[in-house]
Amino acid sequence: MKGIFIILDGVADLPCKELGQKTPLEVAKTPNLDLIASKSKIDYCYSVKENVAPQSSNAMISLLGYDPLYVPRGPLEALGANIQLTKGDLALRVNFATIDNLKNCTILDRRAGRSLTTKEAKILTKAINKNVKLNYPFKLYNTIQHRGVLVFRGGFSDNITNADPGYGKGIALPTPEKGHKLNFSHSEDDENDSQLSAELINSFVRQSFNILDKHHINIKRSQKGLPKANIILARDAGNFPIKLKKLSGKWIGLAYMPLETGIAKATGMKTYTFSYPRLKSKDVYETLHQGLKKAIKNAKKMVKRNKKKYDYFYVHIKETDIPGHDGKPEEKVKMIETIDHYLISALKKYLPTTQIIITADHTTACPVKAHTADPVPVLYYNPQSLKNHNERFTENQSLKGKKIMGRDLLKSTFFKT
Repeated sequence: MKGIFIILDGVADLPCKELGQKTPLEVAKTPNLDLIASKSKIDYCYSVKENVAPQSSNAMISLLGYDPLYVPRGPLEALGANIQLTKGDLALRVNFATIDNLKNCTILDRRAGRSLTTKEAKILTKAINKNVKLNYPFKLYNTIQHRGVLVFRGGFSDNITNADPGYGKGIALPTPEKGHKLNFSHSEDDENDSQLSAELINSFVRQSFNILDKHHINIKRSQKGLPKANIILARDAGNFPIKLKKLSGKWIGLAYMPLETGIAKATGMKTYTFSYPRLKSKDVYETLHQGLKKAIKNAKKMVKRNKKKYDYFYVHIKETDIPGHDGKPEEKVKMIETIDHYLISALKKYLPTTQIIITADHTTACPVKAHTADPVPVLYYNPQSLKNHNERFTENQSLKGKKIMGRDLLKSTFFKT
């Protein structure tokens, strides 16, 4: 029997005042999802463990059945961006962000307003690679919009803290609206190579600010009322290439962001990808909705064209996470309805012969603009055990089901014997 595993990134939420103290999943009109839910089990899942607000990286690793104890995100992103690493190379996930200055180090926007265009990011990346001077070889890679990967070549320790106050190792941390300060990295042991790694990152961050803050791209952004992309936030260092035990069965995965692509490659999936729409203006959500529709279109193509070649189909939809970080529940509702209309409706043709899992990797709550430790709903459809339920795929409904830990999800569904 075939299986389709869908992760709607960060789609789970908390009650929002803008929605009458309901969640986006509760408010969204989802007739196709409701139909499948009425014939499915609805449970709830802690993707990593209880009382932890997970990062996407370790949440997805766990949901695919692996040990969720910290797998460094930096090397996963590097793998997804086709950056070759050797043991000892230090790779970090980075964001272009906005601070006031290096004296106060107050973070004004963690993602430079999400308005950094692909063209701007590439120009700023080139300026950093040309003008930052360190005693060891390095390269900054721009991936998509404000996102990137930073690699130091050599023999370095990854036993260091993040130069990003929003994340600890494998966990997301609360990010207050005001007064959030930039962290600088420090060693977590007394080893010289750990201290060197932290010093290199901190020097890179400081030099980058001096280059970025006065760059003509940022001068123009400031004149337009847009946040400067004047600092690099670096996190989740790893000093080894990631390769995990291959998943059981033949898998193909839709992957169009570096992290998701890296995870698909690391777990032995065949990747099915496409070019994401470039951000060309400050209308971020116009691009996101275009990207969502393109992702859905390619997800349907992936399944249709490969249904005889593969056992399992992995579909990761990124866009539903972003309104949670931005505190925009109405946008999340629109995205859920788009997914229902264009993607979930297409699943109905596969119901007689296909198992389906739909879940989220974590809760991204609009009221706090961050990941939280709340469980996520899980829908499991099995055509061999159909029962009629009066249920919807929502957070509250899921709490009436059983508790599942992320690492056990596939073993209790697709791989159940």
